[in-house]
Amino acid sequence: MSTVIEQAVQARIIASAPPSRAVPAQLRYLRSDPFAVRVAFPAAASLDGEAVEWAFARDLLARGLLRSAGGGDVRVWPCGPHRTVVELHAPEGVAMVQLETGELRSFLARTYAVVPAGGEGGLLDVDGHLAALLRQP
Repeated sequence: MSTVIEQAVQARIIASAPPSRAVPAQLRYLRSDPFAVRVAFPAAASLDGEAVEWAFARDLLARGLLRSAGGGDVRVWPCGPHRTVVELHAPEGVAMVQLETGELRSFLARTYAVVPAGGEGGLLDVDGHLAALLRQP
């Protein structure tokens, strides 16, 4: 069963130069990749003019709504009662994006309705993926 949950959101890119600005973004969750959430930004939001999509742990996003979470390429933390910051690290630099906490909670609730927390592992075909890897030259 292929289920995709998508939600359009307004993101605010936090920057000193150029000034902070609002951009559209798209949250996405795929039942076939149950541990991850994705956030996609249009080409206009990036410095190089290319659309970009980040994938990171659904659990990281959920924890980041309550307290600072993460430590690698993606960090998430609450910024007051109504906003959440997602910090994205890439070789080209760091981007900080503010999103409405209520929109993130709504999105996560929809993902948990499809795949409850703790139920992700039951959807993975580990044997099939391992067999595919072993067949590759």
